[in-house]
Amino acid sequence: MHRKLISSAVLTLIALAGVPAAAAAAPGAAVRAEATTQLPRGVSPSHYQLSITPDARAASFSAKAAITLTVSEPTATITLHANELRFAGAVLQAAGQPDQAASAITLDAAAQTATLRFARPLAKGRYILALDYSGKIRSQATGLFSLDYDSAEGSKRALYTQFENSDARAMIPCWDEPAYKATFALDVTVPSGEMAVGNMPATGSTELGDGRKRVQFATTPKMSTYLLFLAVGDFERATAMVDGTELGVVTKRGALPQARYALDESQALLREFNNYFGVRYPLPKLDNIAAPGRSQFFGAMENWGAIFTFEYALLVDPRISTQSDKQGIYMTLAHEMAHQWFGDLVTMRWWDNLWLNEGFASWMEARTTERLHPEWNTHIGAVGARESAFASDALQTTHPIVQPIATVEQASQAFDNITYQKGEAVIRMLEAYVGADAWRQGVRAYMRQHAYGNTVSDDLWRHVERAAGKPVTAIAHDFTLRAGVPLIRVGDAVCSGGQSRLTLTQGEFSKDRPDKKPGAWRVPVLAQTPGKVAVRALVSGGKASISVPGCGPVLVNAGQSGYYRTLYTPRSFAAVAAGFAALAPIDQLGVLSDTYALGMAGLQPTSDFLELARATPLDADTQVWGKIAAILRSLHDNYQGEPQRQQKFAAFAIARLAPLMAKTGWTPRASEPDTVANLRAELIAALGRLGDPAVIAEARRRYAAQAGDPAAMPAALRRTILGVVAQNADSATWESLHAAALSEKTPLVRNHLYDMLAYSKDGALAQRALELALTDEPGLTNSPAMINMVAAHHPDLAFDFALAHLPQVNARVDSNSRSRYFPRLASGSADPAMIAKVNAYASSHLPADARADAATSVANIKYRIKLRKERLPTIDAWLARTQQ
Repeated sequence: MHRKLISSAVLTLIALAGVPAAAAAAPGAAVRAEATTQLPRGVSPSHYQLSITPDARAASFSAKAAITLTVSEPTATITLHANELRFAGAVLQAAGQPDQAASAITLDAAAQTATLRFARPLAKGRYILALDYSGKIRSQATGLFSLDYDSAEGSKRALYTQFENSDARAMIPCWDEPAYKATFALDVTVPSGEMAVGNMPATGSTELGDGRKRVQFATTPKMSTYLLFLAVGDFERATAMVDGTELGVVTKRGALPQARYALDESQALLREFNNYFGVRYPLPKLDNIAAPGRSQFFGAMENWGAIFTFEYALLVDPRISTQSDKQGIYMTLAHEMAHQWFGDLVTMRWWDNLWLNEGFASWMEARTTERLHPEWNTHIGAVGARESAFASDALQTTHPIVQPIATVEQASQAFDNITYQKGEAVIRMLEAYVGADAWRQGVRAYMRQHAYGNTVSDDLWRHVERAAGKPVTAIAHDFTLRAGVPLIRVGDAVCSGGQSRLTLTQGEFSKDRPDKKPGAWRVPVLAQTPGKVAVRALVSGGKASISVPGCGPVLVNAGQSGYYRTLYTPRSFAAVAAGFAALAPIDQLGVLSDTYALGMAGLQPTSDFLELARATPLDADTQVWGKIAAILRSLHDNYQGEPQRQQKFAAFAIARLAPLMAKTGWTPRASEPDTVANLRAELIAALGRLGDPAVIAEARRRYAAQAGDPAAMPAALRRTILGVVAQNADSATWESLHAAALSEKTPLVRNHLYDMLAYSKDGALAQRALELALTDEPGLTNSPAMINMVAAHHPDLAFDFALAHLPQVNARVDSNSRSRYFPRLASGSADPAMIAKVNAYASSHLPADARADAATSVANIKYRIKLRKERLPTIDAWLARTQQ
């Protein structure tokens, strides 16, 4: 699954029946237990025969299921998952025995189960359970749901499914857990003029004579319930053949040309994955299905053979799509296609090992993008991904990559920065430690042995360790079973005989617990002096000595593959800073990131980052400048509510970025690299946020000129310019944007315009946007995004408004997103009163075991308050010294 918002909270599962979880064990311990289940053991499915008849306008469906079961222990009841389903009947069939109807069907709404009771106890054996039932079609992206959109023929409705993590039970009575793999044969009755899409190719279509047809799909391979997929609507499809697989893209009618980029790029991706994994993609077809609207929970979903993606993350609209959009689409494709192996072919046994899906898909996404599109220079992005993980992992509210999970809500909260970005960063570190060839050899062996099965993390470590001949498991356990960020303190180097010798000491980096006793990790470290070969060392037991060729400044974490922060002594840092311009761009990013974070935590002077930013040459890598712009923008935002101090900081930040903006220009140059196009948009957005009068004036000029001059707002900058204009809008400009949104028929453009209405710095206009969000005008799936957009400038206003209109907002937010959606609205606040508000919300509306996001939001608010109190004054003092 590709998340729409990159941040969440991670999990691992403890069985309700008391099964121990690997995450609960001490690091280094290998735990092998039965698969976790929340259902009684003794009954398991092997095949589902499903017939679904949706009524899109009535928002309901009727269905029949015939489930092939094995009863391994005698029982008088069968319990399976069912959520908001209504049963008309249940009959058990067995060869040579009379049919037996269930004598009672008991529903448990809290547990989301149905228990079927039979008058005669069931002996061990094979049965078919025939069920006749019905359910509802939802308006948010869970279970079977509908999405409405405008077309040239008027309003239309399409149906889709979203089952991860635990929502297959909303359409199918089933064993809705990843370890209960089975095959699925699906047929669906739909309007004759519409297309139905499933995991497998359609094998037949029968007209029923009443304006409907029944479409049958081929039987799937053995897979988990959350990967089943169905879509119905007025669609179009284009295809290409690659390595014997039919690749397809599916869109609403009229949007197919916008999916051409995805179809073209997915061909090379499929070839690359077939080669890397050493196991060919096993299904006959692989579709990417684009859907209008959006979710606050996810952007795309890896259903086997039928990847679901919201349009904004898959389609290239020539009116608004940027180079950054195209790269984002590519990375979404890579992520979801990688899941066809890591997640679909081989599936984690329980949600505690969700990172085996998401961390690996994130890593493969980055690795493959770097390999197939080196011109984008995306390998530098590894630092940004690691920083996202650090942001969560250095807080008191962090958790291990693998941690116990006991409930559906906890499983939903597992889709967070730790699962995705920390998982990716740890994999990258381990691959660097064992070598790329040994790593791939281990992954291939893992795929071959566990195809169509379920695994835990140790299954992978065994294969990699066998291939590499190195103690991978012990290091992997340290980083996956223990939370937190290691801190490597670098002692002053002593140079003798052409070698620099220094001591490395391992501690722990924490943003909000400076006195925390450090954990212990075995940390692979790579260090080098300029122009010399890097040297590897393993910091174990808290300390290591290392000798590095050369006598220049020693850079620790060279290449930035390590998952740790690096803290130099003042003398060592001065030496690294003096040679900063000569570092590789990825190391410049790493040094900038560590210096800023350590400064904000009080472990290093805050001025060190500002001095680096001031000394960075204009010809530094575009992504290095993008990082500087992002941090300056973040610091500026932390002065919110202090206009005089904020203006002084903005003057410095604008003076630093404006020359680069002048060099980059508003108009692309012939044959400029794609990375420059991305930097241009980043600079305009940052300077607009900083209040640069020149950028704001030019954005307004171009916005006003667009009617008579199409070149005034080229597609590459249209959204960026609108963002600057909307952010600084007055009432008349807001009304102009509103009128444009009302008249716009293209969903991608329309959605963006409604977002912009919610992006104003002006509190009165932000309030108008909040009120608009709860009307029918923007569309149900746009409303939560608008409220979230208001929170970018006005977190307190957005949170208070959402709570004051809780039923209306809940109706517009995916049910599996609510526990995170509301706390995150407040996460950007620096008001101490907000802490009590978030805690009160959590106490009143969330179960005790589903408050991870609320706790993280409170931790972020506390950290922001501390930062403003303790760190901003040191920045003020530096500004006073340097701007005299």
